[in-house]
Amino acid sequence: MKNLLSVSAITCRYGQHEIFSELSFDVAEGSIACLLGPSGCGKTTALRAIAGFEPIVTGAIELNGRTLSTPSHTLPPEQRQVGMVFQDYALFPHLQVAANIAFGLQHHTSASRQQITAQLLALIRMEDMGKAYPHQLSGGQQQRVALARALAPKPKLLLLDEPFSNLDTELRRSLSLEVRDILRQSGTTAILVTHDQTEAFNVADVIGVMAAGKLWQWGNARELYHTPASPFVAAFVANGQFIVGRMLTANTVATAFGEIEVEPPAASTVAAVEVDLLLRPGNIVYDITGACEARISGQQFNGAITLTSLQLADGTKLISQDVNLADMAENTLVRLSLLPLHLRVFPRC
Repeated sequence: MKNLLSVSAITCRYGQHEIFSELSFDVAEGSIACLLGPSGCGKTTALRAIAGFEPIVTGAIELNGRTLSTPSHTLPPEQRQVGMVFQDYALFPHLQVAANIAFGLQHHTSASRQQITAQLLALIRMEDMGKAYPHQLSGGQQQRVALARALAPKPKLLLLDEPFSNLDTELRRSLSLEVRDILRQSGTTAILVTHDQTEAFNVADVIGVMAAGKLWQWGNARELYHTPASPFVAAFVANGQFIVGRMLTANTVATAFGEIEVEPPAASTVAAVEVDLLLRPGNIVYDITGACEARISGQQFNGAITLTSLQLADGTKLISQDVNLADMAENTLVRLSLLPLHLRVFPRC
């Protein structure tokens, strides 16, 4: 599958303030990519640079082999064949749904506009609502109309800037899956911006984790979760928590849980005496013969999963999702062991 979009070492600044530097990634044709990160990390600015709303001071942006941006030239947004779905939907309140969808089709014949609009209404499953006004729609329906309007001119690339952030949790989850399916059905290449890991994992084929103006890792959800490239990615994406260990061999580390086998670390990690061992809630299990003792300090019931907060003798705080701990009282002393699944170590900072 060939790359449709190429972002090569771009830098964006507001005045003297650098938003991000030397940002690089590629997006394959027909795929859905995501820029995932906390607020203020630069992900929306990157999206705006691709759309043509922000200039770049280094690097280049190319779409299907055509240069969109360099430090000396920025192609206007309307000439890029790039569509955008905004956080606030930006529907025209005085236009009916069908007219909103057809808004960008002024150069088409009346028959062509009607045909495209009907196809898109069917795609978003709103065939009978073409004459409704935006204020008569739910938030989820408004978002589907905004998506259809952006798809109508058949852009080569569609950009979605936090498109579900105004919705409640359950609607956000279901609509993100609907949008994914609509994009796949239409064969549209897209980039989603979000701070929500679950949303990124549900929708995207490939995800770039951003923080502090830097792209920390670019990969699919499994790669980010099972092989995080840094402690930040591990903590942000994989619900990571860390305990101190001491390397004994290239794949063995001594910890409060005893000697643990880990995935072979990088050479720089092998040379480190002390390391941080990445654990996830699923790694920590109740075991009456376990080498580690901890005290239950609290619990969080989340329906199917109960998260149990634990404190080790040295003050280290951990979280387990083992069902065997779910009904135990606070302050109970328990013994624990580790399930050796995807355990990784990082050099201590």
